[in-house]
Amino acid sequence: MISQLTVFLANEKGRLAAACRTLADADINMKALFIADTADFGIVRIFCDTPQRAAAVLTEAGFRASIAPVIAVSVSDEPGTLADLLGYCQSASMNVEYGYCFCTADGRAIDVLKIEGDQAEAMLAEAGFTVLAPEEVYDVDPA
Repeated sequence: MISQLTVFLANEKGRLAAACRTLADADINMKALFIADTADFGIVRIFCDTPQRAAAVLTEAGFRASIAPVIAVSVSDEPGTLADLLGYCQSASMNVEYGYCFCTADGRAIDVLKIEGDQAEAMLAEAGFTVLAPEEVYDVDPA
């Protein structure tokens, strides 16, 4: 499992910019960002280096931030690879709560998935998918 930063923001002008500036000022690099919003608030999911430190920095600055365990799967950056991964999840009765993807400079895509259950990561690896360890995708926070 890897760690994803989740930030709850009031749906107000400038709140997302302020959260991003807080991370930038702390020299925290975001790899991907996903926003889900309602009329009152937004949930911002951030895939970044040093997620534990990022949560601490944001909390100290007055934001509501937490860490969620997610699975990162490396696939070829070509049509059908996400469909294959999700098809496997469906056939294995895995519930994908949410996900997002981004591409890397070396022609790979990283699919980040929040999947219910403790066995999902092992099942994906056993099925031949390349499940990434934290150190393969971001700086590992010191313990």
